[in-house]
Amino acid sequence: MAGKRSAGLLVYRRRAGAVEVLLGHMGGPFWARRDAGAWSIPKGEYDDTEEPRAAAFREFQEELGLEPPSGELIALGDVTQSGGKVVTAWAVAGDVDPDAIEPGTFEMEWPRGSGRMREFPEVDRVTWFGLDEATEKILAGQRELLERLREYLES
Repeated sequence: MAGKRSAGLLVYRRRAGAVEVLLGHMGGPFWARRDAGAWSIPKGEYDDTEEPRAAAFREFQEELGLEPPSGELIALGDVTQSGGKVVTAWAVAGDVDPDAIEPGTFEMEWPRGSGRMREFPEVDRVTWFGLDEATEKILAGQRELLERLREYLES
């Protein structure tokens, strides 16, 4: 996976004085029974022909089936996930209704080695989490994005 790059949006809102972030639980059989460390910001891969910011907006729409919130983008920089993928992210304030999500899908061979292709949702559910709970839920390689958002909002 070394050399692969993804871009994504971390949507946040304030509720009763607390910051909440929108995370998606990764779809597919590998993540089905996992919770802690199985959530992600809406993100996806891009190549040299696409700007990271454009990819972040495209991937938000592809994964969630909704237009991304409009508003000031806060650059959160890059983080490197355990497999070597570099994720570039921006935060944006918005209020997305998780019930309105219509996730995109991907196809993979399942069960592995069976020769049968099955379709799975990119994300199987989307939820708002407070920053502390989100830190437990999100992929370890993306936790730094939450910390950077927290620092920005507290400054």
